[in-house]
Amino acid sequence: MVVALSLSACSSVKIRREDAFALIKDANWQSGVLNAGNFDLLGAWPISPPSGANGSADLTIYIEGDGLAFSRPNRPSQNPTPTDAIALKMAIAHQGAGAVAYLGRPCQYVLDAHLRNCDQSYWTNRRYAPEVISSASYAIDQLKERSRAKNITLVGYSGGGSLAVLLAAKRTDVTEIITVAANLDLGYWVARDHFAPLTGSLDPADFATDVAQIPQIHLTGEKDTVIGTDVVQAFLAKMPPGHHAHLIEYRGFSHNCCWAEQWRSIELSLKNRP
Repeated sequence: MVVALSLSACSSVKIRREDAFALIKDANWQSGVLNAGNFDLLGAWPISPPSGANGSADLTIYIEGDGLAFSRPNRPSQNPTPTDAIALKMAIAHQGAGAVAYLGRPCQYVLDAHLRNCDQSYWTNRRYAPEVISSASYAIDQLKERSRAKNITLVGYSGGGSLAVLLAAKRTDVTEIITVAANLDLGYWVARDHFAPLTGSLDPADFATDVAQIPQIHLTGEKDTVIGTDVVQAFLAKMPPGHHAHLIEYRGFSHNCCWAEQWRSIELSLKNRP
């Protein structure tokens, strides 16, 4: 029975990985594994950059969510590869000027040879550990060098939004942050839902002051029962006066729906904001 369950899990990871790589191929993108400190991270980008993006000063990087952290309540999954690559779909739908790239999280999508340091804690309680932030920052340096960009916009879905804030607090080249359904105040979130504390993780809310002067937009879904608008409001409440952060709640949207499906129109509406 244990062998059967293990084989089933492996098959599920293979399917999830194949689905993501099919999206990359169909979009005329390419992918590569980035050796980034403690972890090997999946990166992806267009084979043919958008018109005018070669040597652009601007690079938009989409950061994936936490993925399949738990297979059931209180039972960590064997592999965090997402069942739905929402941030990847958003990246592929990106219509903005400049270069674009996608960044996966530790242990997502990569094969056995690149699963070093893949302890379950890195998709459960230590999902935002300092070494995770450092690894993502190394990968961003590589994506930035590839596109010859100077400035970075970070777009993070769910836990990827938490990572975006933590990265922006550590870097000097992030000129905009956009988060989507992100758990930006871990202390508030775990207390509200009676979760175990994310011991070993950094809390984006502790860095609210550090990122306050970076232009940022935080998108939430009215029907999101996983994170919810109140979590982002708790984060914004820790911002000092004169901060540059804005909250937009989308009616009818949940945690998963309908960010990827409507990203092109959402992105356009954000660009046309006064």
